[in-house]
Amino acid sequence: MRKIELDATNQSLGRLASRVAVLLRGKDQPGYTPYLLPEVQVYIMNLDKVKFTGDKFNQKKYFHYSGYHGGIKARTLSELWASKPGEVLRKSVYNMLPKNKHRDKIIQNLKFK
Repeated sequence: MRKIELDATNQSLGRLASRVAVLLRGKDQPGYTPYLLPEVQVYIMNLDKVKFTGDKFNQKKYFHYSGYHGGIKARTLSELWASKPGEVLRKSVYNMLPKNKHRDKIIQNLKFK
């Protein structure tokens, strides 16, 4: 099992997320095979020091729909960041992974310190 530690200090959230997505899939390895799951764990340190560009911190919204009429809920990035900063990065990386049955297994290898 390969363990990679990344420092999030002064890195943009999206650029960090795309780098993590590449590492989790194993695309940085010379023996990359799309249908094989790599044995790699990515640890993120200093997540609270990540930076946001523009006015995304106040304007970006995350939506959740319960399935019932009127059941859509919206939270801004600042609200979600205050309660669960790891969840913001996890959602970003999750959406960058391929939309197939391996996605749920791959995202489990993302850890926070």
